[in-house]
Amino acid sequence: MYTTFSSGPPPRRAGRFGARSIIGPVTDLATRTEPALRRAAPALLGYAAVRALGLITLALWTAARDKSAYTLLTARWDALWYTRVAELGYGYEVRLPNGDVHSNLAFFPLLPWLERLLSAVTPLSYADAGFVVSLLASLFAAWGVFAVTDHVYGRRAGVCAVLLWAVLPVGIVQSMAYSESLFTALAAWSLYALLTGRWPAAGLLASLAGLTRPVGLAVVAAVWAAGVAAFLRDRRGRAASGPERGAPAGATTATRAAGMALAPLGTAAYILWVGHRTGKGPLGYLDVQAGWRNGFDGGYAFARFVADKFTSFPSALAGVGLIVGVGLVVWLYVTCVRQGQPLPLLVYSGVVTALALCASSYFGSKPRLLMPAFPLLLPLALALARSGTRRSAGVIAVIATASALYGAFWLNGSGPP
Repeated sequence: MYTTFSSGPPPRRAGRFGARSIIGPVTDLATRTEPALRRAAPALLGYAAVRALGLITLALWTAARDKSAYTLLTARWDALWYTRVAELGYGYEVRLPNGDVHSNLAFFPLLPWLERLLSAVTPLSYADAGFVVSLLASLFAAWGVFAVTDHVYGRRAGVCAVLLWAVLPVGIVQSMAYSESLFTALAAWSLYALLTGRWPAAGLLASLAGLTRPVGLAVVAAVWAAGVAAFLRDRRGRAASGPERGAPAGATTATRAAGMALAPLGTAAYILWVGHRTGKGPLGYLDVQAGWRNGFDGGYAFARFVADKFTSFPSALAGVGLIVGVGLVVWLYVTCVRQGQPLPLLVYSGVVTALALCASSYFGSKPRLLMPAFPLLLPLALALARSGTRRSAGVIAVIATASALYGAFWLNGSGPP
């Protein structure tokens, strides 16, 4: 289980605004963080090694094609849209010949805010700042994935979960100036705060996740599901028997309510602001997404996309691959349920998966959209943790190599839309 840290002796008082009043809490935080960082060190070092392999492979691949790996990571696709928001603010849009309007209001603000902040205090450009934010966020995301898994299943499973998250076929996105790493970091630490009973922190992190991507609703749902379950448990007099494995620790009604109240603020604030900006009310953001031909249709459009693959033999193989991939995702989720994964993790991964698979557009993006659903990897992490160290290291090495090659191929081709 995750280590509990004592706060140590309180710092001596040195006046209301004395140096010790500031240094004391900082020192205390460092004292409590150091053991946690040491515990997570194998996972973080392994994660950094996998990501370094992916970046080196991409650099060699692009050099052979006389391209720039850095440009692929920082100045294409969504990265350009985030950079424009950081530089120019909201209001930029592209009108396509078919009448569609691509507005930068579709992109949530936290990443461009961080890009603007980092660029203001350093010599970095907005694109450079986005790359740095993504790299740092990916490390915090890996740490969060470890913390959650370690708390529920132990340290060895935590290391394996981080490595499996690193070697996902589209893992190269974790090193791009995209918002996936930032969102996963906020989501993972919000879930960890829930599992350890830190409700206000969970709510605050969920609110920040809601300022990062539309799928922040999944973190909000996890906080609310955990809160409702805790209230019902207390009402039925079950609190005294102790929470189930990995369930949120005990807390007062006030702290739970505070976490639940904080959680939706980020998403709600941006959605309402977009509605005001567009003059279309609370549904204004849906109109913005419609301009990108993106929406939620329960998976109908995706099912038609897969069915269309069976019109010819070569594309039929891709259709079979898509069906197998969706089947694997569903199987992993069912396995998570059967293994008794904590409710917040099940709700979070379930909502992320539903939103990714049931979106009506950008079918090639679905693997990328599923990447934050790291709890789906926990059954595989458990299986890997139970195997020998040599065997698990060999499996990770093979998959990491394949992932690095695929990532380089992918970004030099169609890449993430």
